[in-house]
Amino acid sequence: MNQLQEIHSELNGMHLHMVNTPKYKTTTLVILLKAPLQAETVTKRALIPHILQSGTAKSPTRKELRNRLDELYGASLSVDVQKKGEEHVIGIRMDIANEKFLKDTTPLLENAVQLLAEVLLQPIQENGQFKSSIVESEKRSLRQRIKSVYDDKMRYANMRITEEMCKGEPFALSVHGDAKQIDEINEKDLFAYYQQILKEDKMDLYIIGDINSDEVKDKVQKYFTLPEGRTNTGIEVETTKKEVTEVNTVFDEQDVKQGKLHMGYRTYTTYKDDGYYALQVFNGLFGGFSHSKLFINVREKASLAYYAASRYESHKGIIMVMSGIEFENYDKAVSIINEQMENMRKGEFTEAELDQTKAMINNQLLETADTARGYTELLYHNVIAKQDRSLEDWISGVNSVTKEDVVAIANQIKLDTIYFLKGKEGTTA
Repeated sequence: MNQLQEIHSELNGMHLHMVNTPKYKTTTLVILLKAPLQAETVTKRALIPHILQSGTAKSPTRKELRNRLDELYGASLSVDVQKKGEEHVIGIRMDIANEKFLKDTTPLLENAVQLLAEVLLQPIQENGQFKSSIVESEKRSLRQRIKSVYDDKMRYANMRITEEMCKGEPFALSVHGDAKQIDEINEKDLFAYYQQILKEDKMDLYIIGDINSDEVKDKVQKYFTLPEGRTNTGIEVETTKKEVTEVNTVFDEQDVKQGKLHMGYRTYTTYKDDGYYALQVFNGLFGGFSHSKLFINVREKASLAYYAASRYESHKGIIMVMSGIEFENYDKAVSIINEQMENMRKGEFTEAELDQTKAMINNQLLETADTARGYTELLYHNVIAKQDRSLEDWISGVNSVTKEDVVAIANQIKLDTIYFLKGKEGTTA
């Protein structure tokens, strides 16, 4: 495997990451802004990236911004917010064609760097603050995004178990913020917080493609003018770790036709820990793939669930089991899921299953790295965890996991919360 080399540079109060490779047909630019998850800022952070992509000082409407993207040979611009452990990350991304393949001499990369800087640093303003019509429009859109979670019962159950399991911890907060806060937000307060983001957030800019790193540095230096006095250290976050004293069981009732049984476990192991690889392999065996214990035993053999899987949140150290069941199968499903965890603790899995899981994890990693956006995600784990783990390190780390490692890590995992969303007429039997 040819390792893609990441070139680092501290520049203009941000950390520039460059990967020069002909592997990707396009050039990808991603700026990521990281701050602690906090109740008082989470809703504002969910709004701000969408406001930034609504217009700049030079292109004050979405239409004018789209026209500029079209002129850049159909470049794309997108924004999002993510939760990485107890960090809240704003992302702004652009994909452009590689100018080496163009017939004319358009300085495509320079124009893209200029536009990305403009989106971040020169939003359309009205009386020295965000434009009120854009803020009101984006507040309506945010309400819809929050409502869409309530309408998707699997996502809703995942949100509820997170709230219950992590009560009093920043991780309990939704990435989209709190609908109750939206009405209180105005353009003046929002703009003041945006200025605070520019001063205090940890900023990482990734530019990946067939690039010349010296030229890229010059372009970034030219267009990204961040506030004076930025240190780019960000605010330190210490992930909350809570000991489990007893299992918390929560029932919700709604007008649903299928029960959602979610179970949350604390692993006490995150991306930065030595046991991370063993935990990844554990999760693959337990519920991460179609050959896993949850899929085979809960869904296939017992026919108790429409789906049954587990997901590992590597920067918080939590595993969530998600399943869709008939209301009356609650007790049986909880029992058989507990049984699968117990079997993992006893090492009741074969070397062949272990090898298959490692191969599937590594295939996933390589597939993710096959796109520039995916590769950016892999690299950004290191920023969140203050690690320096390459793709090769990751793959060799997974390959080195033994059965004993998986059993040892399984015996550290504790069930914290059981959450069941059932129908109003249903019973838990």
